[in-house]
Amino acid sequence: MSDAWLLGRARELIAAVQRSDRPEQLKVIDTLDDLLEETQRRGEPLLVAQLLRAAALARLVTRGMVGEAEQLLDEMLAHTKRHGLTLLRADAHALRGRQLVLAMQEDAALTEIARALALLDDPPAPEVALGRRAWDRLLSSALNDCWIVLNQLGVYEAAEEVIARAHQAIRDSAGPHEITLQLMNRVKMLLGWGLRLERVGRYREAGEKFRTAASMAIAVEAPFAESLFPRRPGVPAVEQVGVLAASLAFAAPSAAHVERLRRLHGTQGYPHENILVTIALARCLEVEGRRDEAFRLLLEARHSQTEDNSQPSMRLNLVRELARLGDEPDDRQDAEPGEPAGEESKPGGLLADYAAALEAELWSMRESQIATLNTRREHERLSAEHGAMTQQALQDPLTSLPNRRALDERLRTLASSATAHPLAVALVDLDGFKDVNDQHSHAMGDDVLRVVASTLRDTLRGDDVVARYGGDEFVVLLPGAPLSAATQALTRSVDAVASLPQHLSHGVTLSVGLVSLRPHERAEEVLSRADAAMYQAKRRGGNQIASSAQSAGDEQPEAEDDPTFAAGGPT
Repeated sequence: MSDAWLLGRARELIAAVQRSDRPEQLKVIDTLDDLLEETQRRGEPLLVAQLLRAAALARLVTRGMVGEAEQLLDEMLAHTKRHGLTLLRADAHALRGRQLVLAMQEDAALTEIARALALLDDPPAPEVALGRRAWDRLLSSALNDCWIVLNQLGVYEAAEEVIARAHQAIRDSAGPHEITLQLMNRVKMLLGWGLRLERVGRYREAGEKFRTAASMAIAVEAPFAESLFPRRPGVPAVEQVGVLAASLAFAAPSAAHVERLRRLHGTQGYPHENILVTIALARCLEVEGRRDEAFRLLLEARHSQTEDNSQPSMRLNLVRELARLGDEPDDRQDAEPGEPAGEESKPGGLLADYAAALEAELWSMRESQIATLNTRREHERLSAEHGAMTQQALQDPLTSLPNRRALDERLRTLASSATAHPLAVALVDLDGFKDVNDQHSHAMGDDVLRVVASTLRDTLRGDDVVARYGGDEFVVLLPGAPLSAATQALTRSVDAVASLPQHLSHGVTLSVGLVSLRPHERAEEVLSRADAAMYQAKRRGGNQIASSAQSAGDEQPEAEDDPTFAAGGPT
C-alpha cells in the first residue's frame, strides 16, 4: 500500500461514514484505526497527522463514539505542533471545537475556533514536496472544519467568511468531491441562516437565503455525480440528498415536493439535516392544507432529536415551527409558510411578545459571539507572533537548532537540576568544512551544516540538546549520561556523518571533545574543557571522539592516556 493509496482510502471512508448507519460507521472506524496503525509504523509525520484526523472525525460523526475522539485529537495536536504542521494543527483545534459543541461547551468551542483561525490567518508557504493541490486541500479542509463549528453555533456571518476562504483555497485545483462538499455545506448554512432570520422577523432576507440555497442545489448536480459520496448512479442529487431537496422546498413550498421529501425524510444523515428536511416537508404539507399532519411530523421530530446537541440553533428552529403551527388560526390566507398572518391575528398576546423579546436577546447574543470570536482570534494571533519572535531569538536560522543564547540558558538549567547529573557536554567541530566553502561555495557549506545538524539530532536521544555554537561548531548536552554512555551515543553520530553520501556531506567528518560537568563548574569553564578535548581529536586526525574524564566521581581515564576513548577514526 503506497502512502497515496492510504490517504485516498481514508478520504473515501470519511465520505462514507457521514452517510452510513451506525453499524457501518463502526466498521469504518475499525478500518481507519488499521490504516492509522500502518501509517504510524511508517512514521511519515504528515500522513500520520491526516490519519489521526480521519480516525477522530469518524468518531465525532458516530453516535456514542465522541468520547473516544478526545484522545486522538490530543495526540493530533501534540503531533502537529512537534512537526510544525500548521494547517493540520489548526484543523485539530477546529475538530476539538466540534467535540466541545457536542459536549454543550459552546464558549470553549468558540475559543478553539479562534485558535484555529489565528493559525490560518497567516498560513506558512506551501511545501514544495507536498504539491500545491494537496496543500490547498489541507487548507480548505481546516477552514471547512472551522466553518462547521461556526455554523453549529449559528454565527453565520463569520461562517460565511470562512467558507468563502475555503472555496478560494481550492478554486483552481478542486476535484468533484471538494466542489460537491463546498456547495452542500453552503446550502446547509443558508437554510439555517434563513430560518434564523425568520425568527427575528426578517422574512425578505430569509427568502433570499432560501433562493440562493436552491440555486446551489441545482449547481451541485454535475460534481455530485463524480464525487466520493455514496450515491445511486444516474439519479439526480436532489432525489438522494435531503438538504438539497429541502432547499427547493424552502424556496417555493408546494405539494410538488412532498413525495420526494417523504422519501428522504428520516434517511441517514446528520440530525440537523433531518430537521431541515422535516421543516421543509411540514411547510409543503401546510401549503397543501394538511396542517395537522405537518404538526404531528414536527412533534415526532422534536421527540426523536432530544439527545442531539450538535446544532442548538437548529433545535430552536424546530420548536419555533411547532409553536407557529400549533398556535396560528386555520383561516390565515395571505401569509407565506413561516411568516405570521399579521399582528391582528397573532394568538397568545403577551406570550408572543415575550417570545419575540427573547429572540431579539438571542440575536444580540449572536452579535456578542462574533465580537468574542474576533477578540480571541486577535489575541491568539498576537500570542503566536510573540511566541514566534521568542523562538527566533533562541533559534539558529540556518539549522533551526537552538542558538548560543538558548544553549547557555539550557546549560544553566541542567546544571542546577539534580536529575540531569551526570551531565555530559560535547563540543563538535566539522573536519574539512573549510575546503567545502573554498572549493564549492558558501551556499554548499550551508547545505552541509544543515545535513550535519539533522544527522546529529536524529542519532541522539530525544532529551539530548543539540545547539549550534557558531560557524561549524555544535554543542551537545546529554543529561543523565556518564562519559561511557555519552561516548557510545556520540560514536553513532560520528559514524553516521562519516557514512553520509558524498553529495550530502562533501567528505566532512566530526571531531568531538567530550567532558562531564564538574560540581559548581561555570558554563564557560566546561565548554573550554570540551573545546580542548575537541582539539585533541583534531590532532589525532579527526573523525573521532576525545574524552576528558577529570570530573569528580567519574573514574574514566583521560583520553590521551587511554585510546579506547577514540571513536570513528585513527587513535
